[in-house]
Amino acid sequence: QVQLVESGGGSVQAGGALRLSCAASGVTWRIAFTGWFRQVPGKEREGIASIWTATGATSYADSVKGRFTISRDNAKNTVYLQMNSLKPEDSAVYYCAAGRTFMSLAQNAYDYWGQGTQVTVSS
Repeated sequence: QVQLVESGGGSVQAGGALRLSCAASGVTWRIAFTGWFRQVPGKEREGIASIWTATGATSYADSVKGRFTISRDNAKNTVYLQMNSLKPEDSAVYYCAAGRTFMSLAQNAYDYWGQGTQVTVSS
């Protein structure tokens, strides 16, 4: 099994920045890629960024492209999400997830999920 633990959430003013971390443990060699998702109450969970473990290739949703950066430190089994120029509409619970086969921003591509961390952006 793989366990994922997110950290780094919190409250920030619009225009500010936060960095989220996702630490993986367990059978980490199974992880081919890691993604970040976010969800607000009453809305579907949105995939916003993903990264291949081996190559570092990335993919972003249009809603965060140019503002958020996903990166990884394979030696630490940790993936990061640097969030800059934050907007109130970025407020959500942020989840990291890991998958074993084909990278995508769709939820069904992921096999393991963290518990989530809250990000609140005030205007």
